[in-house]
Amino acid sequence: MEDHQAPIGANPARRVPWNKGKLVGPKPPLRPSHVWSIRTKLQIDDKKRDLALFNLAIDSKLRGCDVVAIRVEDVAPSGYAQDRATIRQKKTSRPVRFELTEQTRMAIDDYLRLTGRKPGQFLFSGRGDRAGLTTRQYSRLVQEWVASIGLDPSKFGTHSLRRTKAELIYRRTGNLRAVQLLLGHSKIESTVRNLGIEVDDAIELAEKIDI
Repeated sequence: MEDHQAPIGANPARRVPWNKGKLVGPKPPLRPSHVWSIRTKLQIDDKKRDLALFNLAIDSKLRGCDVVAIRVEDVAPSGYAQDRATIRQKKTSRPVRFELTEQTRMAIDDYLRLTGRKPGQFLFSGRGDRAGLTTRQYSRLVQEWVASIGLDPSKFGTHSLRRTKAELIYRRTGNLRAVQLLLGHSKIESTVRNLGIEVDDAIELAEKIDI
């Protein structure tokens, strides 16, 4: 009886790449017009939790895992949102400080009045009252927000919100060190990768300076 063997190196149960059919690489930031469109949509739909979450994600410039881990006392220790907050990042264990704009503070205060959440609880609840929002749930919400204004949700993600304000600050000021501090990066190279800065970007900034 002839023995049929697969050729050496052949893999009969070839594994499908995890990223097949998916867009990989850094997700682009939202444009200012996108931010305002999503805010307006959430306000019209009276989605107080989502509005507070969206605004805080934009202001904080935090990774998704850090956004969902925020507790009430981190941003509203006395029951009302404060101007600034400090969060210790899960990935690096480094503290990062960020601002809360007036519209973000108002959205958080409205949400807290509605839900009655107190210090000791996660700011944004998940399925149960005690459980916090998961990163998967947060990611799905971001896709819903993006799709609601006609954008392709496959092209954006939670990292888009992290990059949005940081990239706008860099484009307007060219201050890479300031953005590094705001994103909580220990190395400037991480900031460069996060913003997707290329040589052409650097030259464009240099062209604006006369000496």
